[in-house]
Amino acid sequence: MRKISIVGAGPGALDLITQRALNRIEEAEVLVWTDSLIPPRLLELSQNNCERIPSGSLTLEEILRILIKKAKSGKKVVRLHDGDPCLFGALTEQINLIKQAEIDVEVIPGISAYQATAAALQAELTIPGITQTIILSRASGRTGTPEREKLEKLACLRSSLCLYLSARHVEEVEETLLKYYPHDTPVAIGYRVSWEDEWLTVVPLKQMAAKSKEKGLIRTTIYIISPAFNTKDKRSKLYDKSHNHLFRLN
Repeated sequence: MRKISIVGAGPGALDLITQRALNRIEEAEVLVWTDSLIPPRLLELSQNNCERIPSGSLTLEEILRILIKKAKSGKKVVRLHDGDPCLFGALTEQINLIKQAEIDVEVIPGISAYQATAAALQAELTIPGITQTIILSRASGRTGTPEREKLEKLACLRSSLCLYLSARHVEEVEETLLKYYPHDTPVAIGYRVSWEDEWLTVVPLKQMAAKSKEKGLIRTTIYIISPAFNTKDKRSKLYDKSHNHLFRLN
């Protein structure tokens, strides 16, 4: 059966990929990888004779032509995405074109940067009584966002807001967020989280842009703006001895 596997490589660390992703990488005969966003050491998980094709300088159409040609030749083909391919990964376009070529496709999820960042900080992003909502979005930039999803409308919820692909617009982002979040709201800034050269810090919202500019951040950066970072000793009712639920009826 001709099939292309679109695989989430996770945030970068070798041991932060799923077992299913590892299996596909190890089985791959052709691996097309996003070299600008995935550490080269991840390629070491593939076979020595695997054909490894970097895609950083290719257009989407060029990438798809390679994937389809290799799959039609009978090769086991893997398209390796950074993080999770379901987030900002042009996944829909790829699947549509692959299916038009009458080739099966599977999608294997990966751990995303927001999860790796929260874990590295040992932080929960959903604290009872503080926020129970996580928003994953981005600054508008050249791609733009729907009017109903403008940053102003997301920020007014004052929930845990995770922004990808936004470092180039950080000054504008900070200005907008300060209209809704208190100026001392903690902001986690993560650069290449889980890579060997990871840089991660937490600053007040009012220092978000300045710290980003100081570090020269323009890509591979995530921002998590969250009132949840400010909480201590806040307990969930789920584990309170007075709270009954399906598995604790008495």
